[in-house]
Amino acid sequence: MNREIAVSVRELTKKYRLFSTPMERLKESLHPLRKRYHREFWALKGINFDIPKGEVVGIMGRNGSGKSTLLQIIASVLSATSGDITVNGRVSALLELGAGFNPEFTGRQNVLLIGAIMGVSREEMLERMPAIMAFSDIGEFFDQPMKIYSSGMFVRVAFAASVHVDPDVFIIDEALAVGDAKFQHKCFQRLADLKAQHKTVILVTHNASLVTSYCDQAFLLDSGQLIASGDPGHVVDKYYALLFDNTTSPHTVTPENLNETEFVGCQAKNELGDIVDPSITDDLCHTRRSYNKNEVRICNGAARIVDYIIESAGLSDVTNIQFGTQIGLYIKVLFCKNVEMPVIGFTFKTLEGVEIFATNTFLMRKKLKSASLGQICLYRFSFSLRVRPNDYFFDIGVAEVDGTRGGAVLDVRRSIAHCVVSQDTERSFDGFFDLAPSFEILRER
Repeated sequence: MNREIAVSVRELTKKYRLFSTPMERLKESLHPLRKRYHREFWALKGINFDIPKGEVVGIMGRNGSGKSTLLQIIASVLSATSGDITVNGRVSALLELGAGFNPEFTGRQNVLLIGAIMGVSREEMLERMPAIMAFSDIGEFFDQPMKIYSSGMFVRVAFAASVHVDPDVFIIDEALAVGDAKFQHKCFQRLADLKAQHKTVILVTHNASLVTSYCDQAFLLDSGQLIASGDPGHVVDKYYALLFDNTTSPHTVTPENLNETEFVGCQAKNELGDIVDPSITDDLCHTRRSYNKNEVRICNGAARIVDYIIESAGLSDVTNIQFGTQIGLYIKVLFCKNVEMPVIGFTFKTLEGVEIFATNTFLMRKKLKSASLGQICLYRFSFSLRVRPNDYFFDIGVAEVDGTRGGAVLDVRRSIAHCVVSQDTERSFDGFFDLAPSFEILRER
């Protein structure tokens, strides 16, 4: 193996045998004629890639795509069904929370256990113990059984132990999502140190911003296949094309049907489609590319939001929005009762649910005409998004004026739309949004 390659994978496959019941497993093991009771599930299918030493690699994919299985094989936790995998150097892995730890042991005892598993002598681990304790920063709990730890404390000790065994390849499977912001910041500083030492980092994440800003290359898995690899920005685009493709079965996705045009949206040219047709009253929200099937809806039946579209830069039904561009958010409402003073609003929020901006027509002092039973109305908010490139969600809602800021809710669809704000040029600001400040020198002496 080329010594400059940290991990090499060739035609890697992993097959599981799935049984409907434990009894079927027993029947198959005891059947004299080897009758088959199981069905085969291929978690990985012919994976090929090389990871050079000193690179940070992000692995993306929808749930069930094979990401964790791949990491566990690299870490020698699982064995492959077929294919070859070669790892150059010591591997340290932070996989699912609690893997490799004895909950009855204290944090200190588990650190020594991890060191023994990794081939580090007890004496060496004892020398590193003060640094591990300082990094985990859980105080007196370090000498308490880990079964009483919170998930955040657990990941602190696990990460601290894993990075202090001097790994050549460090693997992380979504574990950092459990830690608080300060600890995550400390972890990323440590990962930067590993990269500066020419160590290799492999991480599984759904955080697109982390992949594009931190990784040297990225891989995209789906249904056990590697369908895209290379430049992080390119792979993230493919990931969102896959994520927002509501018409394609997850088992039939191929690299050929993940093209840039499908990801960005259809050409607008006033072709907003069904949303502008008042004769269509069916709920079409689920057909929109940005639609989030995990939305939370509150509806009293007086009105229903039946469609929406996000329009940007001459394109309609978009999921990728360029920083600073003008946005049109269209909301189509079917009124099921007479509503004297309707209110339309939206919220723009982060992936974590933090509201960046929220308003409605009542707050904007826009008085809407009364709506009658069976009436279809189409509304539009226009604004520009000068926010940090990242993932965001929209809430949209219709209410009735009752003197409060939000009104009496008729239909609210929370987190209905998921979009990504991206930027081609280097950002001139840090933080959530761009205040677009001006600057002038009034005196230099």
